[in-house]
Amino acid sequence: MNDSDLFQDALCQLGGVEPLAQERRVALKKDRRHADLNQRARREAAERETAQELNPLAGEFVEPVQPWDLLEFKRDGVQHGVYRNLRLGKYPVDARLDLHRHTVEMARRAVLEFVRDCVEADIRCALITHGKGEGRKQPALLKSCVNTWLPQLHEVLAFHSAQKQHGGLGATYVLLRKSERKRQENLEQHQRRNR
Repeated sequence: MNDSDLFQDALCQLGGVEPLAQERRVALKKDRRHADLNQRARREAAERETAQELNPLAGEFVEPVQPWDLLEFKRDGVQHGVYRNLRLGKYPVDARLDLHRHTVEMARRAVLEFVRDCVEADIRCALITHGKGEGRKQPALLKSCVNTWLPQLHEVLAFHSAQKQHGGLGATYVLLRKSERKRQENLEQHQRRNR
């Protein structure tokens, strides 16, 4: 005897079985259109939020600068002499990023990765070559983007248009914050000297 036969025998011995009363239900059809729209809107919002977390640089509005404009920025606390040396190109350039032939979005990603990689590698002075953008439909587009993006990055202490030998107005020196590891080493070294 198989399981099915055993089950039938058990039912017969019980004197019959009555089916349970079922509630009458109406099957509701989901409106797929609204569900799809809601799902798409949630997905797009999550993608925007994730993209913003991955790259905090503003991609919407960029204040335009002209091809021959000088780029300059200094955070509070940066010493005047340090900024002057940056401006005069006296610090060795330890890393370079060339943005020629980049789209705005490619440049945005490249600048963020470059700055973070430089800080991680304990590079203090870097050079970003963006070009002047003369004779373009949108003159100095990448130059304008770099000018807008760099102050948004906490790691950037100061920047200034480069000296002629490093690209002049088509390039920018960037002074970067010390990594946490380097800051700790300097603190320990300073404490040892004062003992």
